[in-house]
Amino acid sequence: MPVIAPMPASRSARMPAQSESSDRAMAVGTTVDHLTETYRAHYRSLLGLAALLLDDTASCEDVVQEAFIRVHSARNRVRDPEKTLAYLRQTVVNLSRSALRRRILGLKLLSKPMPDMASAEEGAYEQLERDQLIKAMRGLQRRQREVLVLRYFVDMTEAQVAEALGISLGSVKAYGSRGIAALRVAMEAPA
Repeated sequence: MPVIAPMPASRSARMPAQSESSDRAMAVGTTVDHLTETYRAHYRSLLGLAALLLDDTASCEDVVQEAFIRVHSARNRVRDPEKTLAYLRQTVVNLSRSALRRRILGLKLLSKPMPDMASAEEGAYEQLERDQLIKAMRGLQRRQREVLVLRYFVDMTEAQVAEALGISLGSVKAYGSRGIAALRVAMEAPA
C-alpha cells in the first residue's frame, strides 16, 4: 500500500502564489458580487426589455432568468465589469428572439384547422340517412350484404372478395349488382 507523505515545504509555498494568480484572473471577469448587484439594480429594466419583445409575463421572466444564468456561467468572458449590463441586455434580446422563433415554428407545425362543421340540421339528416342505409343493408340477403360490405366498406377488389368468401368472380359481380339495386329501391322508398 502506498504511503501518503506530507507535502514538502517548497510546494506549499507555491500554493498561495498560484491562488493569487487565479484570484487576479477572476478579477479580470465579472465577479459574482457585481453580477448580484447588477441583478438587483436592473432586473426590472431587463424584464421591461423582454416585455417589449415577448407577449406574456412568464416568458419574460424565464428569458431574464436564463440571461442571468448564462452571464453567470460566462462571467470570465466579460472583461470589463461595466459592460455586464450591456452583455445582459444582448442576452435578453437573443433569448427573446429564440423564444419567438420557437413559437413561430410551433405554429407552423400545428395541424391544419378542421373544416367548417356541418350544422346540427345537416348532421341530423346524415344520421337519418345512415340509419336508413343500415336498415336497408340488414334487409339484403346475407351474400349480397357480405359482398357489398367487403367491396365498398372494406375497399377490397372483386377478386379479393371472391377469394375471401370462397365464391367465383362472377358470383361476386352478380351479388353486388343485385345488392346495389335492392339498396336503391330501399333508400328511395318513403320511410
